[in-house]
Amino acid sequence: MRWITEVDAVPQAAPQARTVMVSAGHSDTTPGAAANGYREADLVCEFRSLTSQALAKRGIRHLTDGEGMINLPLREAVDIARRADIAIEFHCNAGGPKASGVETLSRPEHYRLGEALCAVTADVLGIANRGAKPEDAGPHSRLAFVSDGGGLILELCFITSKHDLASFLSGKRGLADEIARVVADAARIQ
Repeated sequence: MRWITEVDAVPQAAPQARTVMVSAGHSDTTPGAAANGYREADLVCEFRSLTSQALAKRGIRHLTDGEGMINLPLREAVDIARRADIAIEFHCNAGGPKASGVETLSRPEHYRLGEALCAVTADVLGIANRGAKPEDAGPHSRLAFVSDGGGLILELCFITSKHDLASFLSGKRGLADEIARVVADAARIQ
């Protein structure tokens, strides 16, 4: 567990009222989906780092489950998520080559944040918005990060879609900035 505290204060921003954690859903030991020459673990670890940097620039103190391509085991990430008010784990979806879009999986209390994350991701990447869904809406009936950690899973795009993947690769920095903006706003709500 690592606190990111590099704070470049955002002028006239409300103080942070909620704790934040960002997580990469996979690692070298559990690489997730692979398609089109990419591994999910590599994409989400890099995206976690980009989002962490963007949160720090917005003055948001937050936790991560690792740095660079290093990622803690899921049980440790779940323990960190459990202690955060806002915990987001990044993933890439997998499906047929025509499957496309962004979605979140969470408990109902996180649907509003999930909808905001989906909207900004769909807008930045130019992909479909599949919306905020319950944790059992995907291929799994129970997700540890959601059930045990109380977090939200953000399926950034379909790694199996050449269009989604190209959009993500070209737009990931801008997307990280926009995700950080949405999370920063949520963290400052009393």
